[in-house]
Amino acid sequence: MEQCGVKWMFFTILAFYFRKESMATFIGDYTCKLDAKGRVILPMAFKKQMPAGAQDHFVVRKDIFERCLVLYSIEDWNRQLDKIRSRINPYNREHNMFLRNFFKGTAELSLDNNNRLLIPKRLLDLAGVVRDVVLAGQDGRIEIWAADIYEKIDMPSDEFADLAEKLMGSKLNDPEE
Repeated sequence: MEQCGVKWMFFTILAFYFRKESMATFIGDYTCKLDAKGRVILPMAFKKQMPAGAQDHFVVRKDIFERCLVLYSIEDWNRQLDKIRSRINPYNREHNMFLRNFFKGTAELSLDNNNRLLIPKRLLDLAGVVRDVVLAGQDGRIEIWAADIYEKIDMPSDEFADLAEKLMGSKLNDPEE
């Protein structure tokens, strides 16, 4: 009986390890320039942070809250869709309106042979991107900002500390820490 429990524990750990390995975690922010066609080179640091064997396919969409674009690896995009599907009923008018607006302006992108992404002009216009762009890692996604807008979003350190305490400091003895 104990051997069965050990096998279960082994496969649980193995499944967690491989699931964790397939998730991208993007760290850092990089200032880049768009070329005349609206292409931007994906920084090599982000390329290295993608899981081994990950495809070079992405989905980009306008952010819900900010004037920026959000770039997801196709794997992380599919995780987002799974989360949405678990909460949304397409036969509910309000839910349907959310879906319509969530997918509005979404585009699938692929890296070319020179590690560049061609971002549709209509999306660049929505984010106010003209030439200088900042690619900012945010866990499983990359935010794409007009450089001049990105420079202005900094929050005073005391306000950030208060927000961090509010969001992260309320639980004592969290078992995952």
